[in-house]
Amino acid sequence: MSSSSLKDYKNKLNLLEKYNKFYYQDQKPIVSDKEFDKLKREILELEKKHGFDDTKSPSTKIGYKPSKKFQKFKHKVKMLSLSNAFNQEDLINFQKKNINFLALDKNYEFEYSAEPKIDGISASLNYKNGKLIRGLSRGDGEEGEDITENLKTIRDIPLNVSHPDFPEEIDIRGEVFIETDDFKKIEKDFANPRNAASGSLRQKDPNKTKLIPLKFIAYTFGFTSDMKSKNQSDFIKDLDKWNFKTSELNKTIKGVDNLVKYHFDIEKRRFDLKYDIDGIVYKVNDFSLQKRLGFMATAPRWAVAHKFSANYSVTKIIDIDIQVGRTGALTPVAKVKPVNIGGVMVSNATLHNEDEIIRKDIRIGDTVKIERAGDVIPHVISVDKNLRNSNIKKFTFPKKCPCGYDTIKEFNEVTKKIDAVRRCPDVGFDCNRIAKEKLKHFVSKDALNIEGLGKKVIEKFWDLKFIKLPNDIFNLNFEKISKLEGWGSQSAENLKNSINKSKKLKLDRFIYSLGIRHIGQENAKLISEFLGNYSNFIKLKDQKNIEDLSNIDGIGGTQITSLKNFFKNNLNLKVISSLSKILFIEKNITKKKGGVFSNKILMFTGKLNNISRAEAKSIVENNGGKIVSNVSKKLDYLITGEKPTSRKVKMANDLKVKILNQTDFEKISKLRQ
Repeated sequence: MSSSSLKDYKNKLNLLEKYNKFYYQDQKPIVSDKEFDKLKREILELEKKHGFDDTKSPSTKIGYKPSKKFQKFKHKVKMLSLSNAFNQEDLINFQKKNINFLALDKNYEFEYSAEPKIDGISASLNYKNGKLIRGLSRGDGEEGEDITENLKTIRDIPLNVSHPDFPEEIDIRGEVFIETDDFKKIEKDFANPRNAASGSLRQKDPNKTKLIPLKFIAYTFGFTSDMKSKNQSDFIKDLDKWNFKTSELNKTIKGVDNLVKYHFDIEKRRFDLKYDIDGIVYKVNDFSLQKRLGFMATAPRWAVAHKFSANYSVTKIIDIDIQVGRTGALTPVAKVKPVNIGGVMVSNATLHNEDEIIRKDIRIGDTVKIERAGDVIPHVISVDKNLRNSNIKKFTFPKKCPCGYDTIKEFNEVTKKIDAVRRCPDVGFDCNRIAKEKLKHFVSKDALNIEGLGKKVIEKFWDLKFIKLPNDIFNLNFEKISKLEGWGSQSAENLKNSINKSKKLKLDRFIYSLGIRHIGQENAKLISEFLGNYSNFIKLKDQKNIEDLSNIDGIGGTQITSLKNFFKNNLNLKVISSLSKILFIEKNITKKKGGVFSNKILMFTGKLNNISRAEAKSIVENNGGKIVSNVSKKLDYLITGEKPTSRKVKMANDLKVKILNQTDFEKISKLRQ
């Protein structure tokens, strides 16, 4: 590797940084998109060829650092993302889950508000007594940037609303965008309409934003002090009478078949519309049903985005690589001849698992059709066997993990079938492939969130033997790192600061960061709330203490078995012990919700009528209560439905626990009032 190559790489990075500053912060691009993309490709090719890595790399960094002039504010109600659907089957599953959650008749058909998914920038407008007080960007969903003055330049956004029906306080949410014809007048300055909208909203000077023909379409609300509308379609009518612009494509539809027909119709017309859309959003129309359905961790249960058709292309498989994930799953990945799919160069495509390769008879050297739908990883959908060379042999899936352990296929207790996925046994950090993936998970955004220590940096430090276990991250030699190609004293210092910053974290993040199989963010949160602090967590190394976790509603046999396997492993225990001496693990303090079940512990047994167990649990938690799975003296109420478990009822009686039937429960929770 020549020093001239490194110098060339550094020069190109600095040039890219300069282009990004002019583009994202100054909103004055100094090169064409073609030139900009060419520079990015050259940088990525140098990285691939020489193993260069840098925090400025376009492979790890998007855009330019946000301006510090924008103050941040928390949204009163989170701005969540939406779950995606790509076909009719996805929509059927979406509807079925909601029917089950609400315990409705299986043939029940929801009425939906169908609305175009505009490809723009989300914004939330806070009004008090009819006056626009503050406008925020989506940000990270919990807090956004105050871009009020820039939003005020958009004519579609009323600065004052005098209608008597307008709530005393409300957050109106919608999309900022540029119409296609307007974009044509300024396209020489921006990559696409979405980037133009985004850049304009981040101008330092609102007078410059005013020069850009931005539009705003309103579609929902966050917080509101008073909601008179009973459903989404009526709320859209309210938006119209309050002088907010709404989409002419909004429509009320009943039944999945009709949703699919409408989606097909709009997709055909999408390029003739005045603005860019990338799908249709379906919302359960009835607000009372929306309230009952509530939210998952990152998205509402009552809405889904039906994306437009996937992009396809045909290419050739050069090789099949076996990748090992942090849970030990062996995933075959097709290395394909690079091909452009929907504007993105694709060189890898997942083959899912061994069974999928056998079913489709996929071989190295085959000509295949590759699909890329939305943000989903590209995958091989079919093989053109007419173009297959007669001497191409069948692909034999390895029976050993690359680390040397014999692989297994587990029996699934739920499906009563052998899993399709082949795995390295649950040996944790003893498998070098799993260990490397666990390190990537450990530093990820939802775990320790160590900025500057992305997947590529982990790979490089692993190859250099700088790190092997999570605790090694906190003992890195930054002087050595500063002398690596692609690094320097400043970037090494930045990484050091980022690592030190990550040392303080909540218990649920710590549990999640360990990458224990079947323990995702939600389960980590449940366990942390149950245990309270790190001292109780480390006591789980005594296997009998793990059984106590079965009392947590939502933690079942699968999670218990996985935790037992994790704590049986001596290397895992060594890792936890080392980390406990380095990290400051804070207990999770959950804000107690007020309500009729505040600080009460409840349990359900038997079948409930006209309400699912999931919804009943949600009602209890929203009223400040907690649900458990086992009867104990700590239990406040045992709620009985039809055919309750006699053993549980007897135990409750013996322990003098108050027993309520479903009618009693509904009266207390005012469920049916």
